[in-house]
Amino acid sequence: MNATTTALVTGANKGLGRETVRRLGELGWQIFLGARDADRGKQAAAELVEQGLNVEFVPLDVTSVDSIAAAVATVGERTSRLDVLINNAGILGPIRTPEETQAEDFRAVFETNVFGSVQVTHAFLPLLRAAEHPRIVMVSSGMGSLTITSDPDRLESTLLSLTYTSSKSALNMITSQYARALPGILVNAADPGYTATDFNNHAGYQTLLEGTDAIVHLATLTPDGPTGGYFDRSGRIPW
Repeated sequence: MNATTTALVTGANKGLGRETVRRLGELGWQIFLGARDADRGKQAAAELVEQGLNVEFVPLDVTSVDSIAAAVATVGERTSRLDVLINNAGILGPIRTPEETQAEDFRAVFETNVFGSVQVTHAFLPLLRAAEHPRIVMVSSGMGSLTITSDPDRLESTLLSLTYTSSKSALNMITSQYARALPGILVNAADPGYTATDFNNHAGYQTLLEGTDAIVHLATLTPDGPTGGYFDRSGRIPW
C-alpha cells in the first residue's frame, strides 16, 4: 500500500488553494488539485508537476453531485484512502449593501461555500475513514466570526455583507458539528486572514504564504491535535 500522505484541495487552480497544494506537495504528499475550470486546473497542476511535485488535476465542481461522484471515483482509482480533505472552494457573491440584498443573492454563495463543502465531505467520507489519521480542513474566514465582526477594533467589523459572512458562519457551525459527529477524524476551520488574492483584487496585506499558514497547520496535525476548532495563523480564534 502507498504510504505517501494523500490530500484533496478543492478550488485549487489559483490563490490560497493552489498555494496550499504547492506547500503540501513540497512535503512529499500526493495531492489531488480539484478545480471546476478544467483548463486552469490542468495548467496549475502541470506547473506544479514541473516543480517536481506529485500533483494531479481532478475535475471538481463542488456544486454538482455528479462532478463530486466522478472526483471520488478518480481519487479512489489512484489511492485506497484520503488522508486530508481541504474544502477551500468558495465565492464572494454579489457586492451589495445589506439593505439591497435579497434572498436570491444567498443561493449561489451558499451553494458553493456551504452546500458544496457538505456534499464533498459526505462523498469522501469512505476514503477518509480508510485513512489511519484523517483530517478535514474547512477554509472559513474571520468574516464568519460573530465575535470578530462585532469588534470595532477589527477590520472585519467594517466590511458588511449578508451573504458571504453568513455562509462562513454556517460553515463554522458545520465544522463544529462534524468534529463531534466524526470520531477519529480531526475537523477544523481555518481563517486565512486578509490575504492578497483575486478574491479581494489583491487588496489583502498578507502574502499567499502567510494566508495558507493556518490551512497547512491544520492539514498536518498529529493524531493528538485539536478538533472542532477555529484557527488563524497565530492560533485559536473565537467563533
